[in-house]
Formats: sequence, C-alpha cells, structure tokens
Amino acid sequence: MLHHQELHRTDRIGWLRAAVLGANDGILSVGSVLIGVASASTDRHNILLAGVAALTAGAMSMAAGEYVSVSSQSDTENADRRREEEELRDSPESELDELTQIYVQRGLDEALARQVAIKLTEKDAIGTHLRDELGISEHLSARPLQAAWTSALSFAIGAALPVVVALLSPAKGLIIAVAASTLLFLGILGGVSAGVGGASVVRGTLRVAFWGAAAMGASSLIGWIFGVSVG
Repeated sequence: MLHHQELHRTDRIGWLRAAVLGANDGILSVGSVLIGVASASTDRHNILLAGVAALTAGAMSMAAGEYVSVSSQSDTENADRRREEEELRDSPESELDELTQIYVQRGLDEALARQVAIKLTEKDAIGTHLRDELGISEHLSARPLQAAWTSALSFAIGAALPVVVALLSPAKGLIIAVAASTLLFLGILGGVSAGVGGASVVRGTLRVAFWGAAAMGASSLIGWIFGVSVG
C-alpha cells in the first residue's frame, strides 16, 4: 500500500522567515547606506567602507537579535512543556478530560472525543497536549541557533549585493546603479519568498520594491541635505 506524503509550507516557516528577513534587511539597509553616503560624498573609499561596515554590523546585529528573540520563545515553550509534564504526572484524569473537551469543541461527539483522547495520550501524551492544547508543534517550535545563523548569513549575502554593485559601478552612476540594482534584488527576493510561501508573486514583488524605494529615497534625501550642509 502506497502512502501519500504531502509537503506542507509550514515546514519551512522557521528558516524561511529568518532567511527572508535577513536578506531583505541586508539588501535594503546596506543599499540605503550606500546611497545615503554617496549622496553626501563622492569619495568611493568612504562609500565602500560605509557599506562594508554596515554589512558586518548588520549581520552581527541580526544574529544577536534573532537569537535573543527566538530564545525567549524557546524558554516559554520549555516552561509550558515542563508544566504539562507535571500536570500529566499529578492529575492525568483531569488532563484527559481537558483533552476530551478540546476535541468536543472541534466537532467530535463526547464518546468519540474521549476515545481519541485516550488513544493519543497512550501514544504520545506530552506531544498531544503541546500540539492540541497549546499549539506547539515540532515544525513550528523555536530554534534559536538556526534562526541566528540563518539571519546572519542571509543578511551578509543580501548586503554583499549592493556593495559589489557599488564597487563595480563608475563614480558618476553609482547612486543610480545601486538604487536600481537594490530594487531589482528586493523585487526578486520578494517574488521568490512569496512563491515559496505560496502567496502571490506579483504582490510580494511590488510590496517589497515599494518599501525599498521609499527607504532609499529617504536615505538619499538625508545624505543630500547633510552633504550640502557640510559642503
């Protein structure tokens, strides 16, 4: 007998969120920094130095931020697990009644709900309660190290793209080249991430490109103002 196995997009939520967030921030923040500095100064060395500094600091910041944030979620999940283990040990019948009522509320009749609760408790009591009572599943559980490394690496990769463009572009066309390539990279990222997540590719592309253009426009304006003031 053949068993049909489906690939669900929820399996990707943990690493996909961190990867998309990191790459998007890397492209946009470093691209905006480059444009802002280039609007205030034509010194290529200063522009590239600012880009590399933003890449390094951003990658470390993303890693630290993701690790702390996801660790807090992981601590909460572990605390809930310990509490459920204590309740299952101290009052198993109450926990079975609680599980039964959960299934009744989902549409099963009392007898069938009780039978399902007993069977699932016999197979994996703690896993069943975490999943059906608290909504904590293996696929969606917090993984701090995975989130930290994914965010840092994706940020660095995303940030490196506008830096390379700035390095290869002539001084006169640097701002236009960085702005255009950053929008292109953001649009591609938005489309790909939307497609992987099962959403509209067009909507994802336009959404990311719009906010990217707004951020770079603000950075360019600030750089131009300060550049004029300094000059």
